[in-house]
Amino acid sequence: MKREVASTWTRAALAKKAGVGPETLRFYEQKGLLQTPRRNDSGYRIYKDEDLTRLQFIRRSQELGFSLNDIKQLLQLTGSIKTSRQKVRTFAEARLTLIRQKIRDLRSMERALGSLVTQCDGKGALQGCPIVEFLDGENFETKDNTHCHE
Repeated sequence: MKREVASTWTRAALAKKAGVGPETLRFYEQKGLLQTPRRNDSGYRIYKDEDLTRLQFIRRSQELGFSLNDIKQLLQLTGSIKTSRQKVRTFAEARLTLIRQKIRDLRSMERALGSLVTQCDGKGALQGCPIVEFLDGENFETKDNTHCHE
């Protein structure tokens, strides 16, 4: 029976397989998200299947809105069989709360900017433009009383 051999890749090959740039791998290593790989006799970094799996985990985590710091914590949580599902769920719920707040903030910005764009007909001189007046601080409220918040 043939024994299955683990795959190995150079930095460029792994980056291509994972859909990231080679410098991204180096960055992840510097941030502690990926372990520094061993080098072969020629000095090339050699990555293993586990590195590809970890990169996929990182990418999917980013797609769900987790920051690199969050991902580092998630990797620590998921790296222990003692971690309960509840810990992971609580961690994800906290991120979900932040994402929902960002969505509310973006909707508020959309309304405020939309109102300013509606007020500006795009004709004439720059002076008197409601968008510029707002940005210059001359008009702190849009006509529909929508306030901008940081």
